[in-house]
Amino acid sequence: MENRKFDKLGIEASLLGFGCMRFPLDEKGNIEEVEAEKMLDLAIESGVTYIDTAYPYHNGDSEPFVGRVLKKYNRESFKLATKLPVWNIHSQEEARELFESQLKRLDVEYVDFYLLHALDAKKWQKIKDYHIIDMCEELRREGKIRYLGFSFHDEFNVFEEIIKYHTWEFCQLQLNYMDMEIQAGQKGVNLANELGVPLVVMEPIKGGSLASLPDDVTKMFKDYNPEATLASWALRYVGTLPGVKVILSGMSTLAQVQDNLKTFQNYQNLSQEELDIVNKVAETLHSRTKNGCTGCSYCMPCPFGVDIPSNFKYWNNCFIYDDEALFKGKYEKMANEAKASNCKECGACEKMCPQQLPIREDLKRVVKDFEG
Repeated sequence: MENRKFDKLGIEASLLGFGCMRFPLDEKGNIEEVEAEKMLDLAIESGVTYIDTAYPYHNGDSEPFVGRVLKKYNRESFKLATKLPVWNIHSQEEARELFESQLKRLDVEYVDFYLLHALDAKKWQKIKDYHIIDMCEELRREGKIRYLGFSFHDEFNVFEEIIKYHTWEFCQLQLNYMDMEIQAGQKGVNLANELGVPLVVMEPIKGGSLASLPDDVTKMFKDYNPEATLASWALRYVGTLPGVKVILSGMSTLAQVQDNLKTFQNYQNLSQEELDIVNKVAETLHSRTKNGCTGCSYCMPCPFGVDIPSNFKYWNNCFIYDDEALFKGKYEKMANEAKASNCKECGACEKMCPQQLPIREDLKRVVKDFEG
């Protein structure tokens, strides 16, 4: 198993991390615990030492389940990560109580990697208002947290403020070969490296989208290496980025665990020739976007409840990944008021859009493609 060192922390962890948010489900929608435990056992016995969960995963069931499985292993043999659900707290006292409940749910005395979950500008303001970092440093002094970091979902300027505000031990970013120009992206990688902050990567396969691609794009990969899976290309891409110490994969089947283990037990960074192929694939897929929405949400909130970024996300991905059934299905599950067809053409969104997109006209195109 490929391991990487967190030099300043004096520790190392497996490059492959097990993300505990997509376990297999039974017919009632609950974790299929027998199969999920087999998956975790195989990963751990094969050298995976970084286990990542969070308070809300699987409707709150992930932490207790993961805690039960991990009791069979020596506590010092793995690194456990979980996260503070910032949206759920309204005071420092409430945050402290929630953290203590997480220790009980996980049935551990300490958490190795503790993250402020899914920070954006609004949640970051909460962190400052409630002095949550001070609370976390107190928990560290008590031996209940070993390393403090954050996961992030917003624009680069917000990331820059957060990462420079405190001496973080690590940060977790959404990185994959399709998303290097959105959220923190490549600029975030560069800044984290400049500041010496180790990177944990989430969504390396973009929620599974990069594990199943249109035939013409798949051919680019298969012509070079017929044996390599599409997922392995995506994982090795982010592993090649400087400063990356852990790559999280939210595995849903035993087969996915086995494929990822194969990638990381014989791990190699991408060669320049392989990087050129990945960049060509990304360029080809990006060329199929219907509009240039980056998901920044500056257009929101819509006065009438339309979820503009989600409409454009599903619309663009439908054509990028040539999967109408998946993304039209996601659109159909949206609340009626959130769908593009609820647009009243008031134009408020277009005044705020930094890309100057013709949002009203594009929403009509969404309706034509998804409802026509």
